[in-house]
Amino acid sequence: MPELTYLGHSAFSIACSKGTVLIDPFLDGNPKASIKAKDAKADVILVTHAHGDHLGDAISIAKRTGATIVGTFELANYCADKGAKVMDGHFGGTMALPMGRAKLFPAIHSSCTDDGVYLGQAASFVLEADGARMYHAGDTALFGDMRLIGEEFDLDVAMLPIGGHYTMGIEDAVRAVKMLRPVVVVPMHYSTFPPIEVDPQMFKRLVEKETRTECVVLKPGESLAVEGIGHQERREVA
Repeated sequence: MPELTYLGHSAFSIACSKGTVLIDPFLDGNPKASIKAKDAKADVILVTHAHGDHLGDAISIAKRTGATIVGTFELANYCADKGAKVMDGHFGGTMALPMGRAKLFPAIHSSCTDDGVYLGQAASFVLEADGARMYHAGDTALFGDMRLIGEEFDLDVAMLPIGGHYTMGIEDAVRAVKMLRPVVVVPMHYSTFPPIEVDPQMFKRLVEKETRTECVVLKPGESLAVEGIGHQERREVA
């Protein structure tokens, strides 16, 4: 089964039987990161958008490890111009990966590099690997089509921003859980910097009071084994 490790902010490492996936590897310059970019391992790097706290160290890690950066057409082209190996896609598309597949969905956010290149709309991903379905929302506001993602996929894990200010906050993230219906939700994108300082335990209390989803608050460096379960059983707990 995949092992999901929280690296801080919105960065995760997912160890699968056929390789390792990094998501939004903002590590160097991240005061909450559990590892440095030089120590990151990856076969595939999913990048939701180009802001520095998400694109982060993806290009340098990809060039060092030979990993493929997966993102929207515009973002992938930018990374390719910087010398990285890439796979481009866009919303609604599903891409085959060594460890499974990833489908791109929108996120309600922008996408601009630190050097001023505007790269369109931000994305989110559903990663399917080793029988598990994992949704990383990226930076996003709450939006109604999250319900469609929950209808299409029996999600084992959803990684959702809760910090507010730049993304949805705790209350909207709870509403997102109700639409997505994951077995487990893991909060992210909070308390890295003062504007997004919130209490993840408040999110956990509300989620577990108002839904049947379990909320697992991971500290940077902590891991969660993601076990895919049967369709009917998942619908009973979501």
